[in-house]
Amino acid sequence: MEPMDIVGRTKEDASLPKATMTKIIKEMLPPDVRVARDAQDLLIECCVEFINLISSESNDVCNREDKRTIAPEHVLKALEVLGFAEYREEVCAAYEQHKVETIDTVRSGKWSSGAEMTEEEALAEQQRMFAEARARMNGGAPAPKQSDPDTQANANS
Repeated sequence: MEPMDIVGRTKEDASLPKATMTKIIKEMLPPDVRVARDAQDLLIECCVEFINLISSESNDVCNREDKRTIAPEHVLKALEVLGFAEYREEVCAAYEQHKVETIDTVRSGKWSSGAEMTEEEALAEQQRMFAEARARMNGGAPAPKQSDPDTQANANS
């Protein structure tokens, strides 16, 4: 991704994809309202700064509890500490909705059968996916799906 496609000061800074943020801004406004580029950039910078602020405070809350992983509860506490307690209910509702959507996606998605794979099947699937990714990255066609390791062994003989 080009540096100009990301909002942020340096590559090391946390940033948001500019195109995605612009799309979100347009979706939130009525169709007849336009936003100047400078105003869009300012909104995006505000979002980045807000995320940095919440992340930093969440990390502090996590550290005070001697935890190593920031949990949703740490983010909720950070909102309160920073004076955004009035958004707690909305954030909790959005988090619950996210959990439901994530569970539905995992159950109905292609990963639902992953637990039923043997270790050998999972390794073969992983190698196939890596090969497809390499082929796409190099501009080639995706590698054919190898459904049976025995078929692959016979083809290589």
